[in-house]
Amino acid sequence: MKVEETSDSELKPGAQSFIEKVGKKIPDPVIIFMFLLVFSLCLTAVIGGLQFETQGADGGVVVHTIKDMTATENVRWLFDNALLKNWLGFGHGVLGVILIVMLGVGVAEHSGLLTAIIKRMGTKLHDRFLAPAVVFLGIMSSLATDAGYLVLIPLAGMLYAGLGKNPLIGMAAAFAGVSAGFSANLIPATPVDVILGMNAKVFAESQGVPFASTDGTPLTPATMHYYFIFASTFLLAFLGAWVTNRFVAPKLEKWDYQLPAEIDFSDFSITPEEQRGLRASFWGLLASLAVIFFLATGPLAPYVDESGNEVVPYLNNVILLIALVFVMVGVSFGYASGKFKKLADVVQAMVAQMNTMGYILVLTFFCYNFLGLLGFSGLGTYVTYLGASFLEWLGLQQFPILLIIGFVLTTAVINLFVGGLTSKWMLLGPIFIPMLYQVNPAMTPDMVTAAYRVADSSTNIITPMMSYAGVILAFMRKYKPDLSFGDLIGMMIPYSVVFLISWTILLVTFFAFGIPLGF
Repeated sequence: MKVEETSDSELKPGAQSFIEKVGKKIPDPVIIFMFLLVFSLCLTAVIGGLQFETQGADGGVVVHTIKDMTATENVRWLFDNALLKNWLGFGHGVLGVILIVMLGVGVAEHSGLLTAIIKRMGTKLHDRFLAPAVVFLGIMSSLATDAGYLVLIPLAGMLYAGLGKNPLIGMAAAFAGVSAGFSANLIPATPVDVILGMNAKVFAESQGVPFASTDGTPLTPATMHYYFIFASTFLLAFLGAWVTNRFVAPKLEKWDYQLPAEIDFSDFSITPEEQRGLRASFWGLLASLAVIFFLATGPLAPYVDESGNEVVPYLNNVILLIALVFVMVGVSFGYASGKFKKLADVVQAMVAQMNTMGYILVLTFFCYNFLGLLGFSGLGTYVTYLGASFLEWLGLQQFPILLIIGFVLTTAVINLFVGGLTSKWMLLGPIFIPMLYQVNPAMTPDMVTAAYRVADSSTNIITPMMSYAGVILAFMRKYKPDLSFGDLIGMMIPYSVVFLISWTILLVTFFAFGIPLGF
């Protein structure tokens, strides 16, 4: 399906909404970090030498002094560490880990495997299970967001149209799954898990917060939310289907729509080449699982180190193992389907994926250097100290559930004005992970990060700041040319509200009953 060009003026439902007006004035996150870097540098020149006291891990008093980063030796530190320590080596090479995961996903995505899986599952759906299956497929497609937005959403419209239903119903359900359910999945160690988890570890350890659960068990960044997102997948699929059938479908069934002449219901049928690829990918999956089993029981098997601690190498390297699965299955599909004809094609798939990571490189350069300055100067610890003191003054340390709910609502509102999961996490994570932990030790890094995931995903579908908003509107206008952006937001609000409330309740339930969020 061809995506129509859509100008900014076409996205406005007449008078701009307040959110759009404010959102348009917010600069790019890279510019925000540039400003914060310069502002923090100047601020340390003003308050350098300031001392304050915090409670140490042993209960004693720790005296902190803010460094003046304009002093000669500190300016020298900024330049000496800008590349290798503050950027490439920040958080023990967290940027490299993210890039490796994206390489594996890139091979699977550019081979056509993920698109073919969505098409295969979508065309087998029965009318009765259409809504829950569409939302479920949307949630699972977060492994490859482009495939979900660009394939599943138009496919869902065609599926509904083929059954004589308003195609906008199916597209709304798919949009809810793809975007609002972005942080849920049945597959562990997705790119979202890695990005949030690895950075959460950095944020915690840089300010002395144990990267562990409430019982002291060390957290694994890529899988610390797996039980929670596993349960969330089924919860959101059920709720998404309920909202579709209870609120969205009755409303949209009254709307007129048209079937464009160029719409061909065979556009998303599985080709013979894709059939061969899917069969080959099944054997590739078995082979990759066999390799992982060999590694987990052989070279990467658990052992006890010299200090008497049990080390589990295959869990410590689960990110690389997941990337290996994506590569092996993607390569199997690519060669069988004819997408890959030589090894150089696989390399080109990796290169194509890295081409999409340019923004991440620019963002992390300024972000990680800013965070490096916060940590070295003591300014980050001071901000945390002030925020924690304020929350303690409010008395919220006795009400951890209120802390969770408050953080969810705060992030949900911010998400309406600032797009980008990673960029917002880079801003909020370094502040709230140590701050909430100091207010109440039950606010462990995994709990705070889970609250962020809930809030960020739930309001994605009702903000013009979401990067695919214009594309989705263009898809829907195939069936209803006069559809406005205000209509789209109104269509998606029930999903956003229900997801935000129910998902928060699920998180609070995990917390209240002491259920581990992951492993």
